[in-house]
Amino acid sequence: MVNSMYSYFIGIVKENNTDSIVIEVNGIGYKIFVPNPFSYEIGKTYQVYVYNHIREEEYSLYGFKTLEEKELFMKLINVKGMGPKVASGIFATGSIAGVVDAINKENLLYLTKFPKIGDKLARQIVLDLKGKLNGIESSDTTNESMEELISVLENLGYKTAEIKKIIPMVNGANSLEDQVKEALKLLLK
Repeated sequence: MVNSMYSYFIGIVKENNTDSIVIEVNGIGYKIFVPNPFSYEIGKTYQVYVYNHIREEEYSLYGFKTLEEKELFMKLINVKGMGPKVASGIFATGSIAGVVDAINKENLLYLTKFPKIGDKLARQIVLDLKGKLNGIESSDTTNESMEELISVLENLGYKTAEIKKIIPMVNGANSLEDQVKEALKLLLK
């Protein structure tokens, strides 16, 4: 595998598109494909971990909010038949811990819920990665804060199905109060 030219960017988000953001760093706008573009607020500064995808006719940047997401993505794109767009799609709806757990427990049903991952690819993911993902998990504090957030939103009367749709778009690094505000904005859209 070729080493990446960039590790991360710190810059201001200038655009949200359906599958990407544009982040301005020192006057240069970089288009970065991200799992949840609308979880990035326009005008705010973010640190985005990036992977350069270089092929004969393509040069793309894929971005992630955490280093753990990027590490799992790097493992996933080494699976036979798994491209960066499909691998990135996993992060739009799945948690890192959930994906790692599904791979280690050979939970094909969980893996096939992601776009463009059929039974054959799910089996290949398990075959290639089971037992090789030690150390790649989101921190327990992030998972605990998301569980707290879910509990608060349920107590406010929101249905679990509604909440699960917006949870991946909420910044887990924020305080619980900020997470609740962000979640309520998303739920009211």
